[in-house]
Amino acid sequence: MKKQFLLSVILSLSFAVPAYAQQRAHIADDVYVFTHGGPGNQYRINGRMTSGEGVTILNRNNNYVEVRNQAGRSGWVPEEFVAAGESVQARLPKLESELTESLNTIERQATEIETLNNRLQQLSGGNQDYAQQVEQLETQIRRLDAEIANMDQSNLIRWLTHGGLVALAGMILGLLVPYLPKRRKRQDNWF
Repeated sequence: MKKQFLLSVILSLSFAVPAYAQQRAHIADDVYVFTHGGPGNQYRINGRMTSGEGVTILNRNNNYVEVRNQAGRSGWVPEEFVAAGESVQARLPKLESELTESLNTIERQATEIETLNNRLQQLSGGNQDYAQQVEQLETQIRRLDAEIANMDQSNLIRWLTHGGLVALAGMILGLLVPYLPKRRKRQDNWF
């Protein structure tokens, strides 16, 4: 199924590219292929190319592609064994460096996430401490408000008691003063 799909993709690409245009390609990554002297199996085998080897497409004819490798050797191979673009082997160093960079980034991000989680836990703990302190202060404020209200009431009662005692003393004094002996006037007539 994959080969049929790959073959249909390659065939559709082969009609889109002019017959003599050179393009970069490689021998498919899953095969070991022999090169022929012409576009078909009836031509003599004149070499072989390994999978992943970079080639340049020179010509196309009868489902065969004429390719030239980097060493300059050319030959015809079945079109199904040629894939467009760079091979996995050619891309491997770049992919490995990108993978290493990605792993480093992931490690850095994991460390940063751990640091942020620790900071979040510290702040959450601090918020809980502050919430407890606020609750304690609110309780203390309510207690002090109750004490102030009690003090106001006791001060009022004390003032009323003192006022009542002063009024009682004044009344008693007012009742006793008429009964106190009066001072007599002197009867000196010197004036």
